[in-house]
Amino acid sequence: MHANHHHPALRLRANAARRRPCRKRAAILVPLILAGPAWAGPNLVDASRIVPGLATEIRYATGHNFVGRPIDGYEAPLCLLTPEAARALARAQDALARNGLGLKVFDCYRPLRAVAHFVRWARDLDDRVGEAEFYPEIDKRDLFRLGYIAERSSHARGSTVDITLIDRASGAELPMGTPFDLFSPRSGEGAELPSAERANRARLRAALEAAGFAPYPQEWWHFTLRDEPHRGPGFDVPVTAR
Repeated sequence: MHANHHHPALRLRANAARRRPCRKRAAILVPLILAGPAWAGPNLVDASRIVPGLATEIRYATGHNFVGRPIDGYEAPLCLLTPEAARALARAQDALARNGLGLKVFDCYRPLRAVAHFVRWARDLDDRVGEAEFYPEIDKRDLFRLGYIAERSSHARGSTVDITLIDRASGAELPMGTPFDLFSPRSGEGAELPSAERANRARLRAALEAAGFAPYPQEWWHFTLRDEPHRGPGFDVPVTAR
C-alpha cells in the first residue's frame, strides 16, 4: 500500500484533491474582500425610529456648540446608535414615560473626524468663540488636562449618548444645574446644587443605569452602554441619513 502512493496517476489525483479546497476558499473570500469598503463601520440605527418620542437636538450638526460651527462628520442632525444602545435607551424611555418624563439627546455616535476636530480646536488657543457660554470658568489651555477634551471618545463606538430629561407634555428640559456641555466642575458629581436639580440628575442617572448605561462622573449628561458591542477607538463613517 505504501508503494502505491508513488504511482504517477495516484500522485496527480492526490495533488488535484489538495488544490480543490483552495479554489473553493478563494471563491468565497474574494466577494467578501470586494464588499468590505462599502460600509467600513458599525451597524448603526436611527435611534428616533427605535425609541418612541425621543427628542433630539444634535448640537454638533449646528453652530450652537463650544466650537461655534458645525463639526466635521455631522452631515445630518441624527442620533445614530448601535442597535444594542438604541434598545437600551428605549427601555429607559418606557420607564420614564410612566412618570410623565422623556429623554432628549444632544449627541450620540460621533465620527473620529469629529473627535479630531475637537482636538484641533482645543489646541488653537486663539479661538475663543464659545468661551462665554461653554467654558467661562476654565482656561482653554487646561481642557485636555481636566478631561473635558480628549483624543479618544467613547462616542465613536456608537453606544454613548449625551442626554437629558424632558417633561413629556411640554417638551421642556428639566433643570440640571448646568446646561449641556458646560465645561465646569458644577457639571460633575458632587456639585453643590439646589435640591430639585440634584433630584433631576439622580432621576436621569437611575433611569439610564437601570437600562444598562454607565455614567461619566465629570458630565451629568454622558452615559455609555456597559456591554457596548464595539471596543477600540471607534469608527469614522459620517453621521448621515443612509
